Amino acid sequence: MFGLSVWELLIVLAIVLLLFGPRRLKTLGSDLGAAIKGFRSAVSEDEKKKAAEAKVIEDGGTIIEGEVRSKAEAKQD
Repeated sequence: MFGLSVWELLIVLAIVLLLFGPRRLKTLGSDLGAAIKGFRSAVSEDEKKKAAEAKVIEDGGTIIEGEVRSKAEAKQD
């Protein structure tokens, strides 16, 4: 399949370092890390939202102003 030896990786890294320079690589790395972190948080937030909606449907509750409330909580208000 697709595999790179250690020497090939070193050559590629050296070329990338020559093209972009150490400062640019540092900012690219931090930007990439921030993008991955944002993506992961968005995915987990979406999963939590879907789980909450599934629970509401299962319990027969309602969603009010973005909050999940069961029938018992809705009756208390």
